[in-house]
Amino acid sequence: MQDLTPQLRTRLGRVERAVGLFVLLATLLLLGGFGYYVYHTAKRKGWFDTKVTYYTELNNSAGLKVGDPVTLWGFNVGSITKIDTEPPDYIFNVYVEFTVRAPYFGYLWTGGSVARVTAADFLGKRSLEVTKGTNYCPTHLLWPVREFTVAEALKLPDLTNQLFLDGIPGSGTNPPLTTVLQSADPATLQKIAAAHITAVRLANRAVQQETPTMVWNFISNRYQAYFPDKHVPGVNPYWLPPEESPALTERLDGLINNAGQTISQQLPMLLSNTVSLTSNANQVLAETQPLLANLTLVTANLTNANGSLGQWLLPTNLHAQLLLTLTNADGTLANASLALTNASQMMLSANSNLTALVTQLQPPLDNLATIISNMNLQVQANTNFMATLSALLKDTDNLIEGLKRHWLFRSAFKVKPTNAPAKKRR
Repeated sequence: MQDLTPQLRTRLGRVERAVGLFVLLATLLLLGGFGYYVYHTAKRKGWFDTKVTYYTELNNSAGLKVGDPVTLWGFNVGSITKIDTEPPDYIFNVYVEFTVRAPYFGYLWTGGSVARVTAADFLGKRSLEVTKGTNYCPTHLLWPVREFTVAEALKLPDLTNQLFLDGIPGSGTNPPLTTVLQSADPATLQKIAAAHITAVRLANRAVQQETPTMVWNFISNRYQAYFPDKHVPGVNPYWLPPEESPALTERLDGLINNAGQTISQQLPMLLSNTVSLTSNANQVLAETQPLLANLTLVTANLTNANGSLGQWLLPTNLHAQLLLTLTNADGTLANASLALTNASQMMLSANSNLTALVTQLQPPLDNLATIISNMNLQVQANTNFMATLSALLKDTDNLIEGLKRHWLFRSAFKVKPTNAPAKKRR
């Protein structure tokens, strides 16, 4: 650097700054692209979505593993997070825990939603699928919930968006005055007050939050507050009843066992039927011996070189008449072919003569066309030609008439007398 001139050092410093800025810009672009990829990957896999935990219990975990997707109508809505064994004295054998992300856990209700385990392929793989609820209420709520007295609830400005969170029972054998998630109205609130119930819980469905606020407790049959990080039996995680189909290996084992039992039960009957069939077959073969002998005789006649099959189909007299008819027809066809050959030769000769005649007539016709063309050209070139020709013909006619009257040439134009016509006799 010390050996360079000040101008070169200045230029080299500018190049170094440009290279540094380019490297910095490329690094920023690389980091931005990597962040964009990570963000979209997380969004696609639902890392930013709200998730709710469920669990189910199975008899066999074959074909399932942690990380497998959970589906709803074919959509990937979650994944399996835990697979473990149940206590030895428990009715089920396997504990399976999984998550379902928003908004798909809103389709899971307390009635009709199940965890269905079915075969995914022919290699023993199984998949976990959740089903949409059909009745009662959702397992988790996203609405804010508050507890009001009946007087406070009656003072709310808009009761149409307020839902009763609990069913309020009536007295004695009367049916409940309200059902879960029924719209609040003044008449129902007055009935609740008449039943000496002081407080009610209302969910405001006009406001929807991202995190669930309430979860259904199937033990106490009511909604209670939801805490994502708190493990409460019967609440979090929420239990879905299982519908498990046997694994492929179990199905194959059952099929093989059933086939073995069926074969062991049916084998003696099959052997006895086989013995009876062979005895009947021997009897049938003995009865078919004459038929086989006749068939052998017939085939021997058919293999005769003298045409045994033709002699069967055509008697001797019919065969002779047929040969005579075919011979005559052959002669007739030969004569007709000869006549057609002669006619073809005549047509060829006439065609060649006509071609020669047309060829000979072609030069005179060409000359005639040339003469007419020349005359046409002369007429078109001399506009007075026709008048001159007409005058010439008229003068020639006058000349001939004058010669007829001249004494020197009169004898040349005498008409020879002819015999008078015979007179008719009366």
